[in-house]
Amino acid sequence: MNKGKVDVLLGLQWGDEGKGKVVDVLTPQYDVIARFQGGPNAGHTLEFEGQKYVLRSIPSGIFQGGKVNIIGNGVVLAPDLFMDEANALEKSGHELKSRLHISKKAHLIMPTHRVLDAAYEAAKGKSKVGTTGKGIGPTYTDKISRNGLRVGDIFDNFEKKYAEHKARHESILKSMNYAYDIADVEEKWLEGIEYLRQFNIVDSEHEINGLLRNGNSILCEGAQGTMLDVDFGSYPFVTSSNTICAGACTGLGIGPNRIGDVYGIMKAYCTRVGAGPFPTELFDETGALIRQLGHEYGAVTGRERRCGWIDLVALKYAIMVNGVTKLIMMKSDVLDGFDTIKACVAYKQNGTEIDYFPYNIEEGIEPVYKELPGWKTDMTKMTSEDEFPQAFRNYVAFLEAELETPIKIISIGPDRDQTIVRE
Repeated sequence: MNKGKVDVLLGLQWGDEGKGKVVDVLTPQYDVIARFQGGPNAGHTLEFEGQKYVLRSIPSGIFQGGKVNIIGNGVVLAPDLFMDEANALEKSGHELKSRLHISKKAHLIMPTHRVLDAAYEAAKGKSKVGTTGKGIGPTYTDKISRNGLRVGDIFDNFEKKYAEHKARHESILKSMNYAYDIADVEEKWLEGIEYLRQFNIVDSEHEINGLLRNGNSILCEGAQGTMLDVDFGSYPFVTSSNTICAGACTGLGIGPNRIGDVYGIMKAYCTRVGAGPFPTELFDETGALIRQLGHEYGAVTGRERRCGWIDLVALKYAIMVNGVTKLIMMKSDVLDGFDTIKACVAYKQNGTEIDYFPYNIEEGIEPVYKELPGWKTDMTKMTSEDEFPQAFRNYVAFLEAELETPIKIISIGPDRDQTIVRE
C-alpha cells in the first residue's frame, strides 16, 4: 500500500480469477477503490457473513464503510443494469449514493448497442467471438470512432443526443436486415438514466489526482483478464478495452509514475469463457471435475467455463506486460483432491518447443507439462501458512521460481476469511 500512490489489481489469465474477493480483502488498506475499464460483462463475486454478492459495474470496495469508490472514464456503463445492481445493494444495507462517484467521461451502453452486439455476432457465424451480449464491443467501437454517448451528456440536451445516436444505430441494423424490439428495454434504460442523475457525477481525473495530492492511497480494480486485453490478448477473441496495468492510467487519468505495486491474480489452474484458443484446456473427466469443484460458471451469464491446467507460458507473458510485483493465487483448494498436478512450462508449436507466448496460439500449439505430486489435503479450514502440507508448499515454491515473482496471498475458499496472507 502506497500513500499518495496507486496500486493496481488485475487478472493475469482469461478473467474470472477472483478479483472481487481480493479487492474486498485489500480494501481496508486503501482510501479509494477505482474501476478503470470494462462493463457489466464482468461479474466480481464476493462472499462474506453468509451472503453472496455479484458486482458488475460497482467497485468491490463498496462493502467497506468510509471508502470512496470511483467508476472511471474507461468503464462503459449500462444505466438499467447499474440501477438493478445499486438497488439490490442498497436493499441489503449498503449505502451507495454518498460513497460512489461516477466519471462524466464514462461511456453509456445504449439498448441499441446490445442489439448491435447480437447482430454482429450472428453475422460472424462460426467465427463468432462468444460475447456476453451486453453491448460492450459496440459501445467501445462508438467511443473509438468518436460517436459515443457519455455519462456527462445526461445533463446537457440529452434527449436530442440520445435520439441521434439511436437513429444511427437503427440505420446500421436496417442495413443488416436484423429484426429487433427494444421497447421494454428502452423504457427501463431511460428509467436508469433518471436514477443515475442521483449520484455524484464527477470529473474523475481531477478528483483522483486531488486525492493523490492529499496523500490518499488508491487501489485500481481491473475487470476481465490480461489474456483478454484488446492489444495483448488472444485477438480477436478478446474484450474491447485494455485490461492490463496501462489501462489504469488511461481509464482513470493518472500518470504512470504514480503506479506502485501491481497485484496479479491467477487461479491455481486456468479457465476461459466463450470462444478462443486455450492451450491447456482439458476435455476429459479432469476438466469436468475442476469445473464442478471450482463452481466454474459465469457470475453474470451462468455459462460453463472451460477448464485446464495452469499455463506458465501465458502467465510469464502477463507478468511481463503488466509489470507485476506481487502474485495472488486463487482457488488453491479446488486442487486439494488430485493425485497429480500439472503445469504447462512450454509450448510445442508445429513440433518446435518454445517458452514464450507467440503471436498466434490458435493452431499448432501443444502444451508441454511438468507434473507435480498433489497434496491430497483439505486446506479450506486452514488459518495460517504454517498449516500448508509440504506438497502444496513445493507447488507454490515451483510457481514462484518459474514466474520469478512472489506469491503473497493464497485463497483457500470463497469466503473473505479463507485468505492466507504470506510474510
